[in-house]
Amino acid sequence: MGRALADSIEQQDDLRLAGIWRRGDDIDMLLSDADVIIDFSLPEGTEEVLQAAVAMGKPLVCGVSGLSTEQMGRLAMAAQQVAVVYDRNMSLGIAVLERSVREAAASLGANFEIEIAEVHHAHKKDSPSGTALKLGEAIARSRGVTGTEGIRFEAERRGEVPGDHRVSMRTATEELTFAHSVTTRQVFVDGALRAARWVGGQPPGRYSMQDVLFSDH
Repeated sequence: MGRALADSIEQQDDLRLAGIWRRGDDIDMLLSDADVIIDFSLPEGTEEVLQAAVAMGKPLVCGVSGLSTEQMGRLAMAAQQVAVVYDRNMSLGIAVLERSVREAAASLGANFEIEIAEVHHAHKKDSPSGTALKLGEAIARSRGVTGTEGIRFEAERRGEVPGDHRVSMRTATEELTFAHSVTTRQVFVDGALRAARWVGGQPPGRYSMQDVLFSDH
């Protein structure tokens, strides 16, 4: 992902790559010439990135999955001092899908059964995917329940599928389906760059791609 980000930044007229950090490098020196940090590393690397972002006062875009409860707590603490966009999926389409299914579920009511089905490549270990859980949590919140109560998940692992998600809402008389497919991981790069452009002007706080796409500021 780092190489894809670097290649994409070099193609943008309004962005410049300050550098690429690798664990063991002097992150403070790198950040001294940066306006925004984009982190797609690993959970242990994110801890160092958070510390440096706070120390240097730099806004952060973080798309690292698999953060523990403790690491999420540290991210929340960092967001009290710098602007942090954190999302388990940086895709612009997924952000629109999340908003759409949340509004649909709230409008249709509890009589509609919800099923979230996802397909990913055979190497993916978590099941259901973080994005499927994210969609389920958004729907549950719109219904006033916690977690993903009352939502059925289906997960399939095969081939090299980058990521397909389908949300179905059905009763005995009708069914409404939302779907999103990823054809290349470039979508996450595109989303991260849009978030990076947006976060630079934001006050400290924790944000998501919902804020990037739909907020008024």
